[in-house]
Amino acid sequence: MAHSHGKYADFEGLREQAVALRRAGLSLRQIRDELQVHNNETLQRLVEGEPPPEWTKRPRAKDDLKERARELRRQGWSYNQIQAELGCSKSSVSLWVRDLPHPEPKCTPEEQRARMNAGLARLHASRDSEREATKQAAASAIGKLSDRELFIAGVALYWAEGSKDKPYRRTEVLQFINSDPNVIKLFLRWLKLLDVGPDRLTLRVSIHETADVEAAECFWAEVVGVDVSAFSKATLKKHNPRTVRKNTSDSYRGCLTIYVRQSADLYRRMEGSWYGIVGAVRPGDLSNRT
Repeated sequence: MAHSHGKYADFEGLREQAVALRRAGLSLRQIRDELQVHNNETLQRLVEGEPPPEWTKRPRAKDDLKERARELRRQGWSYNQIQAELGCSKSSVSLWVRDLPHPEPKCTPEEQRARMNAGLARLHASRDSEREATKQAAASAIGKLSDRELFIAGVALYWAEGSKDKPYRRTEVLQFINSDPNVIKLFLRWLKLLDVGPDRLTLRVSIHETADVEAAECFWAEVVGVDVSAFSKATLKKHNPRTVRKNTSDSYRGCLTIYVRQSADLYRRMEGSWYGIVGAVRPGDLSNRT
């Protein structure tokens, strides 16, 4: 019935058969299989003008949603309200009602701004809550540190924040400076693990010359748990008139410098341990990194 090149010799005869099959209630797929016509364009031409049988028509459930969406839009509902009411996508709502006039605003611009600000406040509060929950869960997952874990954490902390020996400047001594009270407390706890007592520490506040030095020293004394008299003379940073300082609030307390006397051996242990950590992280351990 079909030529090798895909052309049909008796198109009109095929069309009569296709129309008869269509009127008998067959689907396009059934007609295709019956007549062995596998060219979709030809198949469409064979049944052109003949409506499909009712049983092949897809249900159009979205028609009801569309009409409901248009009805709600005429009542002044927003896209978001319609989407929430009907449970459909916002893009579908837009497609269905975009020819309808925009509803008149039901509140003043000031009320709209107030609603928007209230919505943003709720959003920010929700995000803050999620953020805090994630942090709390992560903190709880750490649990109690063993001495070994504390030692490794302290080594990594010192290598990131502490003073280090250089080939051109031999300074094998533990000297640590930071502005974060929690970091200072962890460093002091690490020193305690290494049997370094308060009698070997020199404490000094480093702060901008225009700040309240006395208040800063009282603050750090409380963090460390010593009397203010234990501090050496503060190091004052000179103000550069070409720069704009951002650390001018009442919470600015400068940095605390902790110098450990007679700590050359401890420094060498710290540096050796750091390179031990680096060596323990073999290339194979990083195979899942990008």
